[in-house]
Amino acid sequence: MSLSAVLLAAGPTPSPTPSGTTTPAVPTIKDAHESATQAATWVEQNWSTWLAIGLRVLLILAIAAVLRVVIRRAITKLIDRMNRTAQAVDGTALGGLLVNVERRRQRSQAIGSVLRSVASFVIMGTAALMVLSAFEINLAPLLASAGVAGVAIGFGARNLVTDFLSGVFMILEDQYGVGDTIDAGVAAGEVIEVGLRVTKLRGDNGEIWYVRNGEVKRIGNLSQGWSTAGVDVTVRSSEDLDKVRATIDEVAERMSKEEPWNELLWGPIEVLGLDSVLLDSMVVRVSAKTMPGKALTVERELRWRIKRAFDAADIPIVGRAPLALEEEAAADPTAGMSAPSAYASTTSPQSVAATPLTPPSVTK
Repeated sequence: MSLSAVLLAAGPTPSPTPSGTTTPAVPTIKDAHESATQAATWVEQNWSTWLAIGLRVLLILAIAAVLRVVIRRAITKLIDRMNRTAQAVDGTALGGLLVNVERRRQRSQAIGSVLRSVASFVIMGTAALMVLSAFEINLAPLLASAGVAGVAIGFGARNLVTDFLSGVFMILEDQYGVGDTIDAGVAAGEVIEVGLRVTKLRGDNGEIWYVRNGEVKRIGNLSQGWSTAGVDVTVRSSEDLDKVRATIDEVAERMSKEEPWNELLWGPIEVLGLDSVLLDSMVVRVSAKTMPGKALTVERELRWRIKRAFDAADIPIVGRAPLALEEEAAADPTAGMSAPSAYASTTSPQSVAATPLTPPSVTK
């Protein structure tokens, strides 16, 4: 029995008047005493239930808060351990092939932020449902409505969900980061911002590309590991190959010892050999392993030095000869005229053959 029902049952009964109408009776002390007694009895019968529900809610909230703090601290310690591992390999041969410490720190912080947010959402959401269940609220309609709403939102915002999930996996797998030069298929350039939904790229001409993570089907990272600088030198086919190799080796040795090229070069400059041999020329291939993203800079400097060294060694560099433009012939006034007909001359065999025969004369 509810408190309202108890008060209504204990309320005064209206008394009829001589005119036929009823007027509320004035409550007496006895009626008030009975109402108070019934209310106290109802509270005494239900206080244990209230206390049990309150204790259950407090216990759920306390466990959720403690679990959230523990999981967030565990995630933070895991991220710190990842950062210490990155700092340990920095400066070593292995660290040179990996991303730098700042890049690892940014990636670990992003991963930690995502994991902490997901953990907080799952724990607090579960605690909220348990609190509603403690108040004996039927959760079946609520869960059914949430399921239908989730399906509708999923269909309506499937592109947004795809972008978000692609961004999460991109960060977890460390496909690229800020400062990397990538080719995302739809756009290429330097990464200036990485988000869970959109990646911002700076193009070669200074334009900014906003690329949705869900639209990227393949990624070519030009800044991880190392790059390869390749230079093709075309010389005459009659040139002395030993002299050409010696000149290039001298340039490579001098360049490898000078600043800042000794830091940009991660391997020796090697003459790989002849890339092609033609009748009048041959192509010598030169290659070097460089710091990520510095291949183009090394190629330009290497071409500059090789050209100067070849000029000093009297080794001409040749290339594909431009197509010679044929001189136009003198205009022929009869070029636009048709050839004379054989029938124009009366003495030509064609004209003679086409001359009609003269009929013989008739004599009397």
